[in-house]
Amino acid sequence: AMRQEAIEQLEQELRAAMMTSNCDELDRLISPDLVFTNQVGSRLSKDDDISAHKSGALRIERLDYTDKKVRVLGSSAIVCVVADVEGQYAGEPFSGRFAYTRLWHHSSGVWKIVAAHCSPVLSAD
Repeated sequence: AMRQEAIEQLEQELRAAMMTSNCDELDRLISPDLVFTNQVGSRLSKDDDISAHKSGALRIERLDYTDKKVRVLGSSAIVCVVADVEGQYAGEPFSGRFAYTRLWHHSSGVWKIVAAHCSPVLSAD
């Protein structure tokens, strides 16, 4: 239960860091070995991911979770969330619903995101 709460807390910190483009916080939460597969299937590194925030190219204005599941598996945890996202990328507005899967790993006393995947949710309506 403690690990579950720890992940829930870290997820809140991650959301806040993404919304404010807080690169120090993102650096703390993301493993140097991150593999992030984005919504178009491109593989991004930790540096790629943080650079988008650092440069100001990516600005997230809305990040509302509609569904979240957290499963702790020993020294790892899987988080599956569906998020309604709005923001700007390279000056162009974007919005959509995305499903994210994140793998957190506990090592040397800290949890970090080692892998993440994002897919667009194509609504039936």
